[in-house]
Amino acid sequence: MTEFVPDAGFRKNEKLKSALLQHSALSAKGLSERLFGILFSGLVYPQIWEDPDVDMQAMALAPGHRIVTIGSGGCNMLAYLSRAPESIDVVDLNPHHIALNRMKLAAFRHLPDHMAVVRLLGSDNARTNATMFDRYIAPNLDSSTHRYWNQRSPLGRRRITVFNGNFYRTGLLGRFIAAGHALARLHGVKLEDITRCRSMEEQRHFFDTRIAPIFERPLVRWLTNRKSSLFGLGIPPQQYDELASVSETGTIAPVLKERLEKLACHFSIKDNYFAWQAFARRYPKAHEGALPDYLRAEYYSTIRAHTDNVTVHHASYTELLSTKPASSVDRFILLDAQDWMTDEQLNDLWTEITRTADQGARVIFRTAAEKSVIEGRISDAISDQWTYLKERSEHLNTLDRSAIYGGFHIYEKKS
Repeated sequence: MTEFVPDAGFRKNEKLKSALLQHSALSAKGLSERLFGILFSGLVYPQIWEDPDVDMQAMALAPGHRIVTIGSGGCNMLAYLSRAPESIDVVDLNPHHIALNRMKLAAFRHLPDHMAVVRLLGSDNARTNATMFDRYIAPNLDSSTHRYWNQRSPLGRRRITVFNGNFYRTGLLGRFIAAGHALARLHGVKLEDITRCRSMEEQRHFFDTRIAPIFERPLVRWLTNRKSSLFGLGIPPQQYDELASVSETGTIAPVLKERLEKLACHFSIKDNYFAWQAFARRYPKAHEGALPDYLRAEYYSTIRAHTDNVTVHHASYTELLSTKPASSVDRFILLDAQDWMTDEQLNDLWTEITRTADQGARVIFRTAAEKSVIEGRISDAISDQWTYLKERSEHLNTLDRSAIYGGFHIYEKKS
């Protein structure tokens, strides 16, 4: 289960196809699903876009907990290690994310110090990163991950050399953000200028006067009315429909405007590294703002000491849980994966979650729309074993600095 083919495309990735495809290839929906699948089969998320600080508050994460999470960009898994859990099983259907998670773990294990980790994972234009990889990390990687990062492009550049520049400008999400910047520039707005704001009042003024009017432009409305325009955010066709259902107009532009307003205005720029990635396409420098917690010096030793507690699997969530004993997991993190699922897939997943959940276990997940995606869709026999922590969920949703989701949800296993 843990082996992966580093460059398996969508056509050969049966795990991803099984999770995504719900309609005939000859239907409009089926074509849309397959286009998304082709795009999603490459690197999608160089950085995760769920706030790990909110996750850890929601889970009341503590030493000794046994965790199963989706990998994505790997930032969440590393953040959870700062709480010294007993174990973390990371699953992902995308082999690029598997290679990234394994490399990030090896960086914490084998780079010589905290500053070297920050240089590799938190800096841009650090020209020695590939050399550092060769010296400290590469000799300690499994063969598949080693082959992935050393593979050469048609121009002869090794994949790892992307860390010599700005890794966070790569991947499907990085290219989508670049396209957003280009679109803003076309309308006379430099999005990175918001990072120069000295107060939240200035951030509000910048958003209201510079960013918000862009959403009224005909080209932006035309683009956002097409499902494929949001594939770069990692939003599949099913999730687009959920987002559109939030809007009174049934279109996506008002929803995107509202989420971007939260990102730009609800948190101080200096404290929100998600805003830096969206508006400046990099992490802040030390004098500009805070890095993600997993890159902060005070957590480095704890994270490094617990990296051997993580196992990364190329598998679906349900597939992994089916191999685990009953009552063997304390915390489940599903990101927004359930937005993709059919009722049958949801019930299969929650059957395994319920079987493997220990007393007091918690499940957290996010949704494109505000409502919980499992309500009314999983069987009563399963749902009756869980309590929805609605007020706590709603409160923590307001604190999520990534700002791109409509709902954040916490369920707790009944005693």
